[in-house]
Amino acid sequence: METSRLEALILAKTHRVVVTGDPGDGAAEARQFDAVVMSAGFKLAGDLLERLAQTEPGRVIDIAAAALAVLREQVGDHVRHNTYFADFPANVPDTWAFWTECLREALLDPAAQVEAGPVPLRDDRTGFALNLLSLPSYGRYQHSFADMLAAHAELIPAISDRVTILHLGGSLEDEAHALYLRLAGSAVPLSADDTAALRLLAGWCVGLPQPEDIPARESRAVINAARLRAGLPPLVGTVTDVLRLACELSAGDVSLREPTRFRSFARRERAALMAALDRVADPPRLADVGMYAERWKRLGERLHPHEYPGYPQARRVFAVARGEASAPSLTARVEACFGPDPDISTAVRLLRTAPGRLWRSADRLLRTAPDAAARTLVLDALGATAPQVSGRVLLSVREHLQNRVTPGLARVFTNRRGRAWTSPDTRDGLDQAVRDAACALIDAEIIARLPDARVVIDPAVLGAALPLSGKPLPAGLGVFPRGSVTRIDGDLLRFFIYWRQKQRRTDYDLSALFLDEQYGHPRYISWTNLREAEAEHSGDITAAPAPDGASEFINIRLAELPRGFVVPQVHIYTGEGFAQVDESFFGFMTRDAEQQGQPFEPRTVRMKSALYGESRTAVPLVFYRGEDGTWYAKWLHLYLRGHQNARWGGPTNQVEASRVTASLLTRSVVEREYLRVSDLADLWRRKGCHVTPAVAADGEPVTWIGLEPPAGLPEGSEVYPLDRLGDLIPA
Repeated sequence: METSRLEALILAKTHRVVVTGDPGDGAAEARQFDAVVMSAGFKLAGDLLERLAQTEPGRVIDIAAAALAVLREQVGDHVRHNTYFADFPANVPDTWAFWTECLREALLDPAAQVEAGPVPLRDDRTGFALNLLSLPSYGRYQHSFADMLAAHAELIPAISDRVTILHLGGSLEDEAHALYLRLAGSAVPLSADDTAALRLLAGWCVGLPQPEDIPARESRAVINAARLRAGLPPLVGTVTDVLRLACELSAGDVSLREPTRFRSFARRERAALMAALDRVADPPRLADVGMYAERWKRLGERLHPHEYPGYPQARRVFAVARGEASAPSLTARVEACFGPDPDISTAVRLLRTAPGRLWRSADRLLRTAPDAAARTLVLDALGATAPQVSGRVLLSVREHLQNRVTPGLARVFTNRRGRAWTSPDTRDGLDQAVRDAACALIDAEIIARLPDARVVIDPAVLGAALPLSGKPLPAGLGVFPRGSVTRIDGDLLRFFIYWRQKQRRTDYDLSALFLDEQYGHPRYISWTNLREAEAEHSGDITAAPAPDGASEFINIRLAELPRGFVVPQVHIYTGEGFAQVDESFFGFMTRDAEQQGQPFEPRTVRMKSALYGESRTAVPLVFYRGEDGTWYAKWLHLYLRGHQNARWGGPTNQVEASRVTASLLTRSVVEREYLRVSDLADLWRRKGCHVTPAVAADGEPVTWIGLEPPAGLPEGSEVYPLDRLGDLIPA
C-alpha cells in the first residue's frame, strides 16, 4: 500500500512514472494509455512509451489506471462538472427574467407545488418578500450530467491546448529519495500538501543520505520526528526547533500559528527531547522562550523536566517560561533605542549579533537615521553582515526596498494563510541614493553566491515571481507564486469552481469584478447578474451534497473586453469553509472560440488550485490587457475575512459588497514590483554567465528553468520547473 502511495506521490509532484513489472509485450496497452491521458492534457514521453511497451500487459494496465486517477485529479477532471444552464455559455437568460420564471413555475406549475409544497410569498425569518431558496427550481440542477453532455459538441483539438509531458522515472527508491531531498532542502516553507508529502518521504528515507541543510524550520520538525521514531537524534539549532518537534510528534501545528494539545510522550521520547533541548538552550537562545511561554509551560507538563537533573540548561527553559528566571530579549533592547531621540548606533550594535534581524530592520534603521553619518553606519553594518544572511532574506529586503522610493497608496499585509488586509501607508519615503546603495550591497552578495552555470530560461517563466515571502502556495497544477505575471492566450477565458460539502448545506459563489484602467467604474458578473456584455455565468448552485458536489463557471470573451482588469472571486455564501468541505478548488481554462466542447475540458485547463484557510472570500489572481493588446494574469493568492454567517436579507459575501476592498488589494499588488526570474537572469549575466532561451547543441550541461523540460537535456543538467523556483534562491 505504501509503495502505491509513493508512486502516486512521485507522479503528482514530478510527472515521472515509476515502471515496475515483468517483461512482456505491452505495446497496445501503452498506446491506449497514451491516448487516454491526452484527453486530460498529458502525453507520454518517448522513453516512457518504449519502457511500457516492453512490460507485461497486465502491469501496464495497473500503472495506467493508477496514473490516470492522479492526473485527472491534478486538472480537476476526477469529478463531474455539471452546469445549471445545460447549454452554457449559450442561452443564459437575463437575471430578473430567470428569477421571474422560477417564481412563475413555483406558483403555477402543479407538479412543482406537489413536489415542493406551496411557496411562501413572504419569508418571516428574514422579513423579505421572497427567498429564492424557497423556489423549487432555483439553485438545483434541473437536468442530469448526461443531459448536459448531450447539449454540447465535441471539443475540437487545437495546437494551443495544454500538453504536459510524463517522463520515465527511475527506481522507486531513487525517485523517492530525490523528491525527499528536494522538499527537505527547499529554501521556503512548504505548502500543506508538500508537508504531507515530506512526512511520508521522511519515514521512507530516514536511513538514506540526508540533505546538507534543511532551511525551513517546519520541514526540520517533520524530519526530526521521523528521526526520533527511528531512534536517531534530532537535528536542532534553537530551542524553538524542539518546540516544533514536540508539536509534530503530537500531530499539532509545526508553524506554531495555532496552539497544540501535547500528547503524553514515552520515556524514550521525553529523554530525547530533553537532551536535544539541553544542547541548544544556551543563554542567548533563551530569549526566544518568551514568544511561546504558554506552550512551553504546557510542554513542561508532559516532559516532566524535574526528572532530568542532568539537563540543567533544558530545565532553565521551563523556568524562563514560568517567569522564575529572566532572559531579556533582543527585541526589547532594540525597541528601547527607537524613542523620541533614536539611538541608531546602539540599535545597530545590538542587531549585528543577529544579522538576519538587522537586515529585516534595514528600512526602519535607514529612515530613522537622523543624518548622513548614521545612514552610513547602517549601510556599513549591512555590508559587513550580508555574507551571514540567507539569500531569501536578502532578496526579500531587495524586493521591499525597490518599492520604497515614495509612499504607496496603501500597505498590503498577508499572513501565511493568504488572508490579506490593508492599512494606509504613513511611512516616510526612503532617499533614492540610500535605497540604491543598499540594493547594490544585496546584488553584489547574490551575484557572488550564484553558481557559475550556463543558464537556459524558458521565456514563459521570465515573469514568474521568486517565492520569497515564506507563504506556501496552494496545491495544484500550473500555480505561480504571488506577483508572477503570465501571458494568457486564447479567445475565451473560463473560470471554474468545484466544491463538495461534508455535513451541512454549503453554497459557494463564483463571481468576477470588472474594473477600468484606473481601477474604477466596477461592473460584475455573479449569481445576481448572470450576463454582462462580454461574459456569462453558468447559474447559481446553492448546495453541493456528496457524491457529485457542485460546479459553477464564468465564460469571458476576451476580445470584447475594454482595457482594464478582471478579478475572479470565490465567495462562501453560507455553510462550510474552504478547510472544512470535503474538497474545493478554483481554476481557469482558455480556448479558441471555434473549439466548442463541454463547459469543462481538462486539456484546456491552465491552472487548478485548492482553496484553503478560514477566510470566506478567495481572490486568486487578476487579469489585465497590456499596452500591446495581449492579456496577462498577475497572481494574487489573497483571501478576505468576509462574513461568517451570511444569509438572505442580511450581510452576505458577494462581489458587490467586497468590490472596494478587492479593488484596493488588486491595485496594491498590480502596482508592486516583485523580484522575478528575469531579475535573477540579469544577475547571472552581470556575473558573466551565458543566459539563453534555448539549449545549445554542444552537449554541455546547463541550468534549465521553465515549465516543461525539453527532451534530450545534456547529461548532468540541473532542472528547475515551476515548483522548484524557490531552489534558485542562493542559500
